[in-house]
Amino acid sequence: MTKVSAWRMAGALLLLCAATAIAAQGQTFNLLASFDSTDGASPLNVSLTQGRDGTFYGTTAGGGAHGMGSVFKVTPEGNVTTIYSFCPAMPCPDGSAPYAGLLQASDGNFYGTTFEGGQGRNCGGGCGTVFRVTTAGVLTTLYKFCQQTNCADGGAPMSGLVQGVDGNMYGTTEFGGTSNASAGTVFRVDTSGNLTTLHSFCLQQNCPDGDMPQANLILATDGNFYGTTLVGGTGCDGGCGTIYKLTPEGQFTTLYRFNDDGINGADPGALIQASDQVFYGTTEGGGTHNGGTIFRITRGGTLTTLYSFCEEDFPCIDNPSGSSPVAGLIQATDGNLYGTTFFGGDLQCNGGYGCGTIFELSTTGRLATLHQFDGSDGLDVSDGLLQATNGVLYGMAREGGRYSFGTVYSLDMGLGPFVTFVRAAGKVGQTGGILGQGFTGTTSVSLNGIPASFTVVSDTFIKATVPAGATTGYVTVTTPTGTLTSNVPFHVIP
Repeated sequence: MTKVSAWRMAGALLLLCAATAIAAQGQTFNLLASFDSTDGASPLNVSLTQGRDGTFYGTTAGGGAHGMGSVFKVTPEGNVTTIYSFCPAMPCPDGSAPYAGLLQASDGNFYGTTFEGGQGRNCGGGCGTVFRVTTAGVLTTLYKFCQQTNCADGGAPMSGLVQGVDGNMYGTTEFGGTSNASAGTVFRVDTSGNLTTLHSFCLQQNCPDGDMPQANLILATDGNFYGTTLVGGTGCDGGCGTIYKLTPEGQFTTLYRFNDDGINGADPGALIQASDQVFYGTTEGGGTHNGGTIFRITRGGTLTTLYSFCEEDFPCIDNPSGSSPVAGLIQATDGNLYGTTFFGGDLQCNGGYGCGTIFELSTTGRLATLHQFDGSDGLDVSDGLLQATNGVLYGMAREGGRYSFGTVYSLDMGLGPFVTFVRAAGKVGQTGGILGQGFTGTTSVSLNGIPASFTVVSDTFIKATVPAGATTGYVTVTTPTGTLTSNVPFHVIP
């Protein structure tokens, strides 16, 4: 389970956390739903996924009909429907405790992982699963971890999945692998459940390549996967964590090891690749003020700390910007980065630790606090954000709300509608999915100015084919009410 770092930096200077934070104006926060346990409880490390039908899909680590977690959908207005409840019969052959969100794959189904259950032969009650679930709630268990001796195939996946250009899915496990340290793996699995271990962590003493990968991989524009490990690397009494690159064939490269003094952060989370092609991420701990950091890192491994959060009990005058950003970042259509913190904000909440915040950060490092949770609208925010194609940000909190089992909320920054992709890369002739709204009556779809053949499946989903002669660029969709442009370029693969 993702830890909120107990990092303490000896001899740190008494610096003020609020020095570079500003207050933001003009946003509208709405509490949409409170989980009541029967429909799920404690969404953990989850970002919502926009479906083809325009609603949002996610998982909860607990609750549901059997108390072992759920898959749910929620409308933009906040109506929650449980699609599947895990573990209808002990000892949970279908898995339990999904600790990550869902991947919407190109076949229209959702794919995910569970941290426990599955009854792997070498793991007692089970070390987790990979599953597929339809929008109608039909679940298929594709793989049960720890089938191999000593869990050489990995165990306890905390991260979700990402779909590669080859159509396969890639993910990580928190422990297992071929090393004696059982420090986790990176794997590839196809839609039939055939799993291949691509890398086992900690193959050398002191784990210079990392230990305990917990965050999602990302597929970068160079065709490679990038990820982080929570610990390992160098220093920090077991390592402060690493950032790595992995080719689809399994060639592994460590790009960065967070250092011994923790000034650049410790315990990194998920990465994103922004429009400037540089990677951005967060660390739970470390930094100048002990409360975690936001950083940028190039493909060559040059890391720059953009912002240091203030730990909740660090001697700061104020802590409005929050601390311990467990979840990763998103880049919204205004070009800014958005994220959440687990602690901090209103220090009258949560026994002086704060209930967490939502923040905005420019790519130059200027931070604005957008919302401070007060418990009634959320608490212990370990979940990331989604910018839906209506322009609004959506997220969840692990606890708090009316029943104390977590919440779903929205934050409207006044950003306009756009279109996005089920998968943002493909080859000429391949058909992919476009998500948005108002598609009925669409007259044209083009990729970087080249017209594409398309089919309007519904008001919120279009199928389009990568046209001959197209190059990487933005997609535009002409609807009866205007032209919508994609939030990111579509990458044409040679």
